[in-house]
Amino acid sequence: MVDDRPQQFFYDDGFPITAAERWIKAKIEILGQYVSAVAMGLAGRVDDLVLVELFTGNGLFSLGAHKQVFPGVGLSALSQNLPITKFVFCERDPEQYRVLKIRVNRHFRGSNIILLEGKPEDLVEKIKMYIPPTKGRYRSAVIGICDPFSFDMPFDALEKLADWGFSFLIPFTFAINDRIDYRYYLKEHKDRLVKYLGSQGDFDRLQQETTSNSQFYKRMVQCYQNNMLARGMNGSVSIQRLESGLMEMPVYYIGFFSRILPTKSIQKEIEEGGHVQYDLFSGPSPAA
Repeated sequence: MVDDRPQQFFYDDGFPITAAERWIKAKIEILGQYVSAVAMGLAGRVDDLVLVELFTGNGLFSLGAHKQVFPGVGLSALSQNLPITKFVFCERDPEQYRVLKIRVNRHFRGSNIILLEGKPEDLVEKIKMYIPPTKGRYRSAVIGICDPFSFDMPFDALEKLADWGFSFLIPFTFAINDRIDYRYYLKEHKDRLVKYLGSQGDFDRLQQETTSNSQFYKRMVQCYQNNMLARGMNGSVSIQRLESGLMEMPVYYIGFFSRILPTKSIQKEIEEGGHVQYDLFSGPSPAA
């Protein structure tokens, strides 16, 4: 059940709000459904459930000429009666972090919220301090939201978090179009891609096999999923419709990875909730 009280805080408060396309609002709603399904599924099975949002931004987005304001995944989860015992919000941009801190302190004072400023890969050890370890009969779990709209989260940092009990929701989204295309990323951002994918070999294969934006995108996601599976994570990758001026693709993918949760079953639950999704390898895919 949603707590209506905090909803009044999702308005233009005079501080910066991130402009968003309509698909971003739909994406945040889908991620919120995953968070809700995971939280309710773990209720009674764990003593502590922590939500960690690695790229929180300022917390709010706006849509359309009327500037419809809506929250990101973290603030949305805060406004619901979910069995989440702690929230950890990370933000790398100092100005975005400042605004996020103001909003959290103003509207959610008293909630169990930790704010961390810096790049997530530099905050891994700090994040660990706020994750109660499973020990004996005491059990904890973590939902990690990794949504930077970029390649800015190194794979080795996610590996460390996974070892501490994280389950991850990862939308594979970034700017890609006729101007910022696959050749641009392969040439200008080689080092970032190597870190993002996890190895030089993965990058080399991607470089050798790619001849279009859609091919680059799909093979990158397949490589990422394979690397997660190789590290003992259950994985479910779904496809969502997309109409974007920034990401000129017909669809985008959302990955859900966990060592403790039945990712396929949870994906099916989300599908039955009304959002049509398709498995990456069995459903429709963008043309190469």
